[in-house]
Amino acid sequence: MLDSITQAPQYTASLPALLKQQFGFDQFREGQQAVIEHIISGHSSLAIFPTGSGKSLCYQFSALQLPNVTLVVSPLLALMKDQIAFLHSKGINAASIDSSLTYEQSQQVMRDVRSGQTKILMVSVERFKNERFRQFLSSISISLLVVDEAHCISEWGHNFRPDYLKIPVYCQEFAIPQVLLLTATATAKVKYDMAARFNISPDQVVQTGFYRPNLDINVLPVLESEKNATLVSHVSQNTGAGIIYVTLQKTAEDVAHYLSGQGIQATAYHAGLESENRNVIQNQFMAGEINVIVATIAFGMGIDKSNIRFVIHYDLPKSIENYSQEIGRAGRDNALSHCITLANKDGLNTIENFVYGDTPEPSAISKLIQHITHEVDNGRWEMQESAISTSCNIKLLPLKTLLVQLELAQVVKPSFAYFAEFKYQFIVDKQQVLANFDEQRQLFLSQIFEHTQFKKIWGQLDFDSLYQQYGAERQRVVAALEYLADKQMILLETKKITQVFDVNPAALVQEGLVESLSEYFHSNEVKEISRLNQLLSFFESQTCITARLADYFDDHAAPQQCGHCSVCRGYPATLPQKAIAPMKEKAGINDMLNSFLAHMESKGHQSVSVSIQAKFLAGISVPMFARIKVKQLPGFGYCSEYRYQDITHFISVGAN
Repeated sequence: MLDSITQAPQYTASLPALLKQQFGFDQFREGQQAVIEHIISGHSSLAIFPTGSGKSLCYQFSALQLPNVTLVVSPLLALMKDQIAFLHSKGINAASIDSSLTYEQSQQVMRDVRSGQTKILMVSVERFKNERFRQFLSSISISLLVVDEAHCISEWGHNFRPDYLKIPVYCQEFAIPQVLLLTATATAKVKYDMAARFNISPDQVVQTGFYRPNLDINVLPVLESEKNATLVSHVSQNTGAGIIYVTLQKTAEDVAHYLSGQGIQATAYHAGLESENRNVIQNQFMAGEINVIVATIAFGMGIDKSNIRFVIHYDLPKSIENYSQEIGRAGRDNALSHCITLANKDGLNTIENFVYGDTPEPSAISKLIQHITHEVDNGRWEMQESAISTSCNIKLLPLKTLLVQLELAQVVKPSFAYFAEFKYQFIVDKQQVLANFDEQRQLFLSQIFEHTQFKKIWGQLDFDSLYQQYGAERQRVVAALEYLADKQMILLETKKITQVFDVNPAALVQEGLVESLSEYFHSNEVKEISRLNQLLSFFESQTCITARLADYFDDHAAPQQCGHCSVCRGYPATLPQKAIAPMKEKAGINDMLNSFLAHMESKGHQSVSVSIQAKFLAGISVPMFARIKVKQLPGFGYCSEYRYQDITHFISVGAN
């Protein structure tokens, strides 16, 4: 059974010695050696350890013992940068290929991987769509693929990412022999799903306990109007570093400002800040120059600060999984740390609205099908995500999910992705470049240069005309350009990634396709709302919170009464909720709605669905709103304190 914890294989005396020599650690933490032994003996593995208990060392240590590069798929750039900095501090050559690198830096990373100098390469899963990166992977040998935050693979996970579903295919495509999956938050269902996708056997699954005896867990029922005063009281009682989690960016700013006004140095952190500003704040927090961060969930993944003394949830987290990850950032030094939730039901509608905002309308799904039908050419459909997202009014994440569902329904099949634009300039004189090659290669390169339209120093290559005249295959042309760039003979610039799908015309016109896809997204809504209800039940638990948390993650070894949570201390929580007037009594709604509808009509939208109207009143952003500047209207978010379902009901009743 997968729910059993793998016993470590026979003890290997040299591994602790290597650990001391290469990383300076005296001993492995629980579970690490078992995972490492699976990997270095040629097997794959799934490691499920709590946040902060050393998952990363499993691949870092293994990578140094393997002959070729270890490729790590990580969901966040900040996470990559932190882990690379740690490895560099140990004298280990690791790198990432990401959007923050210049062209020359990316080229240098690839040269270092090819030469064997770099042992660990970190990328996002989206990088696999990059034509040039795929070309690079085809040219190297990879010992191990590591998937960090691997629960993203599972549709049953709390943070499912459609692109992760394709990782098993990439393993086959690039002949990667072993996989290591890492996660801190896997229920039994997610665990089985992950293992099955990569053919990982039960004896290759290593799961350690979730119980953290140094975390004091406190769920405090607090009215919204009393939150700030309660927050100040608890922050004042807790010395040292702490993180306060909120749902919205504006709340992060407001709470940080309030705390500062109360004499508590606090800084807001969220995705709306400039990248450079976020990096400065994170570095100051790590260095102890800032003690209190008020953050959205944009902050935390990859934060390996051992002495965080408190984590406070000012707003409810999105799920039990998120809660577990976030409190797991406290007390990694095993000293007493406090995890406090200021809990009420007033913010539930905000969390619910995130769920409803990600659900495309049937009309939007139908429009995507129309796009494919009208644009298919010789059985192929080409698309650029951002353009389709805007045109169909589907957010990028649900659009990716929708494309994966179309793939599973055998309507489309991803073929390849390419850059719509390839531009280059010569660093070395053209004739000097040609002189480096034999006659046959000179002819091929001359054909490439001949079909490049130069404007001043940059030239844009016309692949179509090159193919029509000479039959030059795109893959061979890209490989030649990459080689010239690698040898620093040209500078190469690529833009506008275009995805190409093979289309099954019969499946595209099958009856009920739009309805079945709509039902899939509706069932996701139900699943996510159910997850919220589980969260409420968890916080209103009448039994030990720590035991319930462990049980949720399939760990049955934790004590049934921890003695250091609010329930064990005799204070189970009942979450309060502010009474608000029925929607029909809120003045001005119809005026706001009529103003919105008039604006939509002026932009060419004669018919606006109930769900789009509801999203306007709830303040839920969709691509259409950004394009026609809906957010600037005074009624945007006018009913944000109400539940989305109540808003749709109000509009529907009013329309009848």
